Amino acid sequence: MPEKVLIYSKFPKALMVRIGQRFELLDAAGKPPTEVFFAGELSGIRAVITAGGTALPGSVMDTLPSLRAIVCYGTGYDGVDLAAAGERGIAVGHSPGANAASVADLAVTLMLATTRRILPADEFVRDGSWAASKPSPLLRPLPGNPGRRVGVYGMGEIGRKIAGRMAAFETEVGYFSRSRQELPYRYFESLEALSEWGDVLMIAVRASTDTHHAVNADILQKLGPDGYVVNIARGSVIDEAALVTALTNNTIAGAGLDVFEKEPHPQGALTGLLNVVLTPHIGGHTADSHAAMQDCVIANLEAFFGGKPLVYPVR
Repeated sequence: MPEKVLIYSKFPKALMVRIGQRFELLDAAGKPPTEVFFAGELSGIRAVITAGGTALPGSVMDTLPSLRAIVCYGTGYDGVDLAAAGERGIAVGHSPGANAASVADLAVTLMLATTRRILPADEFVRDGSWAASKPSPLLRPLPGNPGRRVGVYGMGEIGRKIAGRMAAFETEVGYFSRSRQELPYRYFESLEALSEWGDVLMIAVRASTDTHHAVNADILQKLGPDGYVVNIARGSVIDEAALVTALTNNTIAGAGLDVFEKEPHPQGALTGLLNVVLTPHIGGHTADSHAAMQDCVIANLEAFFGGKPLVYPVR
């Protein structure tokens, strides 16, 4: 008989088809498992699949007395209480780098859409303003990419792919990360220094207590009135209220956002701003990325049920 696995977060059913071919899945559909299943059904659950951003505290782990593996679908794991898992002898795995290329692609897409004012340009054509030769201050000439300074905050797998893509656009690339790496980009000792230097701040850092609201009013002020911020990491990294103020007051020129502090409910003020491009957390939402993430989930689960260490553990 296939091993039983609890699906803790709410996932589209299509994403679980391949995994369901190998394991018997009990889908809590994003609800507390004890509200969906009887205690007897949960008592033997040894592994859980979750989305990294979904809160999974020790109190939930305690409702699953046999739980020994938490497998995150995706690279993130910020919602999992790692200390609680460690105390309970629960291994935590994820899908490192599986969606890095698609997330990096979206970061560049958001940067281009924002700096080139693609949404206002699209509307200018659709509403007949172009045909009517109406002037549009939003479509005035703006700086292009050659020589633009792009700062990458976080130089993991996604950050490195963003940097490589931006270098191909003839930009200058700099970065700030927890440690300096052997890379052909300028390293900055602090986020403040990177922001003061850069024209565009690309956020590619993991969510943690250290990065919570790291991009605040002071950082946005350092970017300046010609600066842009792009976030494809986690919404918690930006102080969203400070961002709204900076965008409204022209403290910065614009923003491209795929993630928000409270998803799926970004601050309403953001949706009314013309200098912002918004997407619904779709950075890793490509067919090839999902296939790669599913491969990682399956590999982790098969290793666990085979009595082996997780193939892709959170370190």
